[in-house]
Amino acid sequence: MPPRKRQQNNAMLYTLIAFVGLFIIAAIFAVIYYVKAEDYRTKETALRRDIGELANNQERQRLGTIVGTRQSGKTWLATAVDHFDKAMSLVTGLAPQDDPTEIKFNKISAEARNALMMVQEYVALTGTDPNSTGLTRVIADLKAALDKAKAAELAQEDRYAELDQRYNDAMAATLEKEQLLVAQKDILQQMVNQAQQDYDVLRVMLQESTDQRVQNYRTQLQEEQTNFDRLNQELLKTQAQLDLTEEKMERAQQEVSMTKPPPDSNVPAFIADGKVILVDFQTKLVHINKGSNDHVYRGLTFAVHDKYAPIPKDGKGKAEIEVFDVDKTFSAARIITSNRKRPVMEGDIIANLIWDSSRKNVFVIAGKFDLDNSGSLDRDADVKIEALIEKWGGRVDNAVSVDTDFLVLGKMPSVLRKPTFEELEIDPRAMDKYEASQRLRNRYNQLQTQAQALWIPIFTYDRFLYFIGYKGQVTRAGAF
Repeated sequence: MPPRKRQQNNAMLYTLIAFVGLFIIAAIFAVIYYVKAEDYRTKETALRRDIGELANNQERQRLGTIVGTRQSGKTWLATAVDHFDKAMSLVTGLAPQDDPTEIKFNKISAEARNALMMVQEYVALTGTDPNSTGLTRVIADLKAALDKAKAAELAQEDRYAELDQRYNDAMAATLEKEQLLVAQKDILQQMVNQAQQDYDVLRVMLQESTDQRVQNYRTQLQEEQTNFDRLNQELLKTQAQLDLTEEKMERAQQEVSMTKPPPDSNVPAFIADGKVILVDFQTKLVHINKGSNDHVYRGLTFAVHDKYAPIPKDGKGKAEIEVFDVDKTFSAARIITSNRKRPVMEGDIIANLIWDSSRKNVFVIAGKFDLDNSGSLDRDADVKIEALIEKWGGRVDNAVSVDTDFLVLGKMPSVLRKPTFEELEIDPRAMDKYEASQRLRNRYNQLQTQAQALWIPIFTYDRFLYFIGYKGQVTRAGAF
């Protein structure tokens, strides 16, 4: 082969090789470009999906309207979260935490529902759905209720001031009339006494005079008797006027008491004396925070009440305990009676109406008592109750006074039938027994009336036992 032709063949070969190499390189770049394009397309799809989950096209176009001005250096979403945190701080008063928005919203909803539940007891709201009633509406309702209550209070105070003035005027007029009536009564009484003296003198003279003098003195006596009757009628009229004035004063006092209700006389009975600091359920023992420094001693009982609830009006606790060991600052007690559904817990309060760590409570006792609930009245029940009160640090008086703390009433004493003449011949003491029963009944009613007038708490026997934690032990031998 000629050299020229050989060179041409080599050039064509080189050209073919270069063309094939370029083709292979182009194919490789095409494959790489295709792979990269598919990867970018996949990422774009994912980004579009993520953006769609954050906000759709319509919402993205309205971000400025929905969120407001975007804060510098923050996204629309961060700006919206900041606004939400500020709203949460405004509603709850708490600093925003790094919690999910859902949890923050649940906190706001819980606070709103709690606020709604607290105020529904005091005011009727314009909306009752806790998910739709706004706090501003609740505040507006509360303000309206408060304004109404203040207006009512001012009106009530004006009414009370008016009644108080009327009462003072009535008292002043009554006092003036009473003084006048008392003076008139004294004058009339003097006239009656003088008439009685003249009558006595005339009576002596009549016995010693002749028939004529007897007749004259009888005429004079009749005149004096007529004068006496006239004076007596005037005295009765004066007494009626006094009774009418006292009735008006009583009505004025009732109006004042209706305007300003009297205090609850039973408040001193609902004061706790201590609390339970330790409970052993297996041995049924408890420890209380009162010891010998507080004058606690063995045998003292207490009623146990729930720590989160007030002492009930009947004084009945969920358990009764009795102290058996005393230290300086605490004591151990055994559980005498208890309620399985309401066990004694740490922090429960204890109370005994008689015992007090700082003073002697003063009691008055009246009536008949069935100490052990056997169905029959005990003759010396009041003596035994008095001994129990004095044993536990109290004091018993015979009459109600301003120093009396509590009145314990048993059953009302019955009044015996008034004895006949024949019964008196058989039993000369029957009249004394009848009058004694009357005195017991009168004393019972008088003590009750005086206690009510002085706002002294009145206790039945069962309520008294509940308040001293002793109801479960009255049937025990030696309880009294």
